[in-house]
Amino acid sequence: MVAKITVPQNVRRALNYNEQKVKQGKAECLHAANFLKDADQMNFHEKLQRFTRNTELNKSKTNTLHISLNFDASDKMTSEKMLQVANDYMLRIGFGNQPYLVYSHNDAGHDHCHIVTTNVKDDGKRIDTYNIGKKLSEPARKSLEQEYGLTKAKGRMQDKPSKISLPEKIEYGKSETKRSITNVLDAVLNNYKYTSLAELNAVLQLFNVEADRGKEGSRTHDKMGLYFRILDDKRNKIGVPIKASSIYSNPTLHNLEIKFAANAVLKMDDKVSIQTAISWTLAQRPTSLRDYVAMLKQENIDVVLRQSKDGQVYGLTYVDHGTKSVFNGSELGKQYAAKGIQDQLERSPTKTEEQAKHVTVGQNKNQRDQKNKKIETHPEQTKGLENPRSGSPFQLLEQLLQPEMNNEAIAKELQEEERKRRRRSINLDQEHEM
Repeated sequence: MVAKITVPQNVRRALNYNEQKVKQGKAECLHAANFLKDADQMNFHEKLQRFTRNTELNKSKTNTLHISLNFDASDKMTSEKMLQVANDYMLRIGFGNQPYLVYSHNDAGHDHCHIVTTNVKDDGKRIDTYNIGKKLSEPARKSLEQEYGLTKAKGRMQDKPSKISLPEKIEYGKSETKRSITNVLDAVLNNYKYTSLAELNAVLQLFNVEADRGKEGSRTHDKMGLYFRILDDKRNKIGVPIKASSIYSNPTLHNLEIKFAANAVLKMDDKVSIQTAISWTLAQRPTSLRDYVAMLKQENIDVVLRQSKDGQVYGLTYVDHGTKSVFNGSELGKQYAAKGIQDQLERSPTKTEEQAKHVTVGQNKNQRDQKNKKIETHPEQTKGLENPRSGSPFQLLEQLLQPEMNNEAIAKELQEEERKRRRRSINLDQEHEM
């Protein structure tokens, strides 16, 4: 099991992410812990309201946790078992008495669930989350793996990507060519899990090295020969090529193909981990492919772009320095391949759109406040309303959170309110004249 904890900007964003998945048929809300109603009896605003009651008691910047528990395909999780694991996990990290929602997701190649919660308690005090991954999440994960017979997580640290020692990029002419290439190969060949020459080159190119078979039809290519060459920063080959057979570790094509077969089995253990990292990166709404690549780099994953001569990206290769595994995007699933990622990025709102949305929400709030003041100054307008919650803070909160309200609709409501007021005033004047 892989457990990952992130801290979103606010609880609304984390909740909206999961609720949108539910609407798309890609998730199901399994449980609402410490709510007054069951999950299937509440709408988005009722769920949000439960969290905001707590977060408004403590105005700290960090008040939301978004957790994912990821299971290996061999675990064959049922909804009941997944929920039981999630509840036990929350209890062990100190959040058993907090309001939290558990969502099972079916949009990846492995079973996983997301948990949304707040670290602000009902009395306004905060639960300390400093280093929670190492102190609480890791021990909880390990004990749950044993108790429920789950596949053990391998490779990546759960609370933060590990920092590993990597060779420096080669700068041509700075040191002797063969020695520089050998240093890179020593760090890569026996540590990373690659299953083709293209995947190996995806790693080597990060250090300005490339394995080269020569052009098709050439003697080197036909004789299954292999050279290693230094690249400049634009990936142009420079310097003298070095024969694979002349290097001490003897990384010939024949020997590498033996590694390809062995690595094909070994790296499968790391597939869930990298899928999870990518899914979480996409959940942060990168606005471009460049942004997406930069955000994954923060997760200790390099994305190597495969491009045509005219600059079109047709493939992605992921180099995970945490697990030292290399995957083509299509190998992880269609949604992780170049086209799938670009389609998802195109559907994500740009920063400008996000800013415009916040401005509109602010304008709508000011206009609704003006409308509410008018209602307060004319209490007779609220007589006869049967809803006991009318005008209450609960209704006001729901109005403020309505995502589909716009300036035009509110303006029409205000105009109608004004027309009614004028008609009442005219009627009263006519009655006095009579």
